[in-house]
Amino acid sequence: MINSFENITLSDQPDRPSRKKPIFPVNDHLRQYLVKYGREVKLPVSYQDLQRYTYTVPLTDKHGKETSWEKASYDMHEWEFLRENLVRIYAILKTEGDMSFINHLDVARIDFCYFGNSQPFRIRIVNKFNDNYDHYYIKQADASRIYGLELEHLLSPNRMTYFTNNSTLIEEHIPGIPGDIFITDYLNDSNTNLIRLAKEFVKFNERCFVHLLGDMRSYNFVVNITPDIEDFQYRIRAIDFDQQSYEGRKNLYLPQFFKENKNLVAIVVKHLDKDSIAQYQAEERTMMTFRLVSSRYRVKEILDIMAHDTISKNEKIEQLKEELSAHFSNTTIFHKARTMGQLVKIQLKQSLQKNLLLVPKTKSKFDD
Repeated sequence: MINSFENITLSDQPDRPSRKKPIFPVNDHLRQYLVKYGREVKLPVSYQDLQRYTYTVPLTDKHGKETSWEKASYDMHEWEFLRENLVRIYAILKTEGDMSFINHLDVARIDFCYFGNSQPFRIRIVNKFNDNYDHYYIKQADASRIYGLELEHLLSPNRMTYFTNNSTLIEEHIPGIPGDIFITDYLNDSNTNLIRLAKEFVKFNERCFVHLLGDMRSYNFVVNITPDIEDFQYRIRAIDFDQQSYEGRKNLYLPQFFKENKNLVAIVVKHLDKDSIAQYQAEERTMMTFRLVSSRYRVKEILDIMAHDTISKNEKIEQLKEELSAHFSNTTIFHKARTMGQLVKIQLKQSLQKNLLLVPKTKSKFDD
């Protein structure tokens, strides 16, 4: 089934994603999976430790406009504890815990985001020798977010670096130009190759839909620009996995339907015909199948755990079952699903089945 980019207007926009999604706890089976694959590690700072700030100050961007972030301030005792141990966490993320490189590092700032469900803290690490800086994030460990990170790691062209410890999740910063800023500052630049960008948006749209990653509004993804032989290549990367298979509206899993992305949809409609769109969608599904083949046992393991977990509400599961069934020409295969995890497994099979048929060993494992 080809997702059409034609005739999309603002009146076609679906409802917004839920304003407040609950945090789903990490169950024992998911925890065992995280331990097995080296994602669960002992951390010297928890999310709760960072909540002990004394006050916050709004942060502005380079144009003086307020952002969703606030600078958090701590008393001296808390600050000294956090400074030392947040640098240690950075070493866990970057050098597998090798502490021999941390003497020249320091914490420049701790920011808090009041917007969104996870309310993350952003840690700025600075090199004291040359003032170069990097970021990482500390969030509440939400099972649905972890499933999103893991599926992105296994099925997309992007590798994800993250670790958990009890109720704390740390994520590496994903570099790139925020999608909303790219649309404002780069989309109309004469150097931007709109045809290649349109191709990448089609592929990104397809990836999100195949593994049901929702709410990819422009500020929830970044754009990477890579110089090529005579031009540029583009990669769109999700940076927020809070809405992994939670919502009931099918269109919330298709970035093309968000009004924040309408300018990207417009260049797809302008520069690509139906055959080209179908080609790029097929290319992305093929690459996802190759990745599934190479990690088939791990993919099956995480999907089996996800299939028995509670990461959404019953009414949303029922709605998505009906809408996916209608999307795939009223197939009944989705009706047997009882959880969102089961829906994701069926969705992957339904979307990639033509490619999976070409790989018999993968088909037999994936059908279990």
